[in-house]
Amino acid sequence: MPEILLMKQLSIKIGQASHAGRKKVNQDCIGVNQPDAAQINKKGIAIALADGISSSQVSQIASQAAVNGFLEDYFCTSDAWSVKTSGKKVLLALNSWLFAQTQQSDYRFNKDKGYVCTFSGIVLKSNTAHLFHCGDSRIYHLSAPSANALLSSASSKSSDKAADKEPATKSQNEASSKTSNTPKQLEQLTIDHRTVISSEESYLARALGIQQQLDFDYKTVPLSSGDYFILCTDGVYEYTDDRTIIEHIHAHPDDLDQAAENIIQQALDNGSGDNLSIQIVQITSLPDLNLNEISQQIDQLPTAPILEPRMEFDGYRIQREIYSSSRSHVYLAEDIDSQQLFVIKVPSTELAADKAYLESFLTEDWIAKRIDNAHVLKAPNHVRPKNYIYLACEYIQGQSLAQWMRDNPKPTLEQVRGIVSQIASGLQAFRRQEMVHQDLRPNNVMIDQNGLVKIIDFGSTKVAGILETKDLSEDTRIQGTALFTAPEYFMGQGGDHRSDLFSLAAITYQMLSGKLPYDTQVSRINNKRDLQKLYYTPLSHLEDLSIPRWVDEAIKRGCHPEPLKRYQEVSEFIYDLHHPNKAYLSKTKPPLMDRNPVAFWQGISALLTLIIIYLLVK
Repeated sequence: MPEILLMKQLSIKIGQASHAGRKKVNQDCIGVNQPDAAQINKKGIAIALADGISSSQVSQIASQAAVNGFLEDYFCTSDAWSVKTSGKKVLLALNSWLFAQTQQSDYRFNKDKGYVCTFSGIVLKSNTAHLFHCGDSRIYHLSAPSANALLSSASSKSSDKAADKEPATKSQNEASSKTSNTPKQLEQLTIDHRTVISSEESYLARALGIQQQLDFDYKTVPLSSGDYFILCTDGVYEYTDDRTIIEHIHAHPDDLDQAAENIIQQALDNGSGDNLSIQIVQITSLPDLNLNEISQQIDQLPTAPILEPRMEFDGYRIQREIYSSSRSHVYLAEDIDSQQLFVIKVPSTELAADKAYLESFLTEDWIAKRIDNAHVLKAPNHVRPKNYIYLACEYIQGQSLAQWMRDNPKPTLEQVRGIVSQIASGLQAFRRQEMVHQDLRPNNVMIDQNGLVKIIDFGSTKVAGILETKDLSEDTRIQGTALFTAPEYFMGQGGDHRSDLFSLAAITYQMLSGKLPYDTQVSRINNKRDLQKLYYTPLSHLEDLSIPRWVDEAIKRGCHPEPLKRYQEVSEFIYDLHHPNKAYLSKTKPPLMDRNPVAFWQGISALLTLIIIYLLVK
């Protein structure tokens, strides 16, 4: 069986088999979906198994719909959703469809004959397995250490197996499980959703399509290289035991399909009269550290010591301190092996025990290694392991955009367009990686000696769809600098790529005028009413500026207070900044209230005053 690759370094082997057994129809369904490389990085690999119920003649349709629907629809969900949210929405939709099929059929008065099936699925993403389960099919886990120990001991037990001439029955397996003092070799990760009435009678309590509302189990399991996951139906696990499964996997480690076939044959030999399905998944290697595991790195590594010039530190030679603050210390350093210059950033000693800060700190390095764009700060690709908590990034010989603006208080429109277009290119790289910078401002933009512009400082960046333990899409904390932060953050709505566009348009406005489009009013917003009071000051109202009106209109739309009324893509803003938009050229002069609300109301007040004076005199 060929390996299925997940991201750059995570790979799995999978073997599976499904048989009708002694029945005429196989109501089970199994499957795995490996999308293209881009989707694997975003969504992972999905594995699913469904088991029909014997009382229904259409249950195999339900099983096929459940497995095929999950494996296809999961990859159509938003990349901004967590695995849990994506899987939940897909399963709820499948359940509604199956229930509706039953309600529209002759089986609507007897749900045991309708479109019903159990479901167990796994999504492998980064370093985590996400499990979804409803019914009495099962998912087992065999950890890497246990697998190594058990597989090595399986050979020594082969002589014992030869002595057991009589095939085990279901009742014998259950009795052995109750009396044996040996711990279970496989860890059962799912619970059987069955209601037991007596020793002879039970019924399925949960399943897809059985009720209009769906109640399913969800859990996550951290992955280790060498782990096994086994998904199987009751036709298999009721007529085999852990030892049998382990021995067959051990006998065919490079052909898990054959191992699956052998396990099913063993269950048949032991008297199984049901459909039989099994999937065996082995984790053969893991990808790069994900954001989920950053907290583990914090626990394992000490913070960096105070650094001094000429000190050797983790493969670098410190040259000088660049700056120091209450949050971090930044140094210029030379890589001893390559003689290249890098910037080393270490957390301050005051925040060494602040785990939240350290997580944000290390996230910067994680992001810098995943965005490959000329206009985004890069991190070195050293293979040597780190011995301390610190960041290393490329050294940019140049100045910040804030300093450039001080040196060039009256830039030409072409100069502004050139810089803004480069920033936009960097933002598009963030967008492609499902990231929002959230703190775009002149101090976080560098211009090197050749005029190359780069976005820096990723401490506030939001990574959508990757950090599963925290729902970043719902994180409404204000991350950026108030003067350049989009209004939606102050209203507690959170932001997306259009929030970065607001910041870029505000920077464009400031570069041309030295002012901000809304002055400091944005930071005072608390609700919708405050938002409606924001008025954009046209560049034409400012002295000594000869900016084309269509450029002014493009900037105005780019930093519109409401996200839906902004450009939806930064590329649209850049295009309109360079090319006259016909809608702006034909636009009539706005009324005085929109152009200058203060002057409008002053005029109204003056007019009312004159009317009152006239009435009093008359």
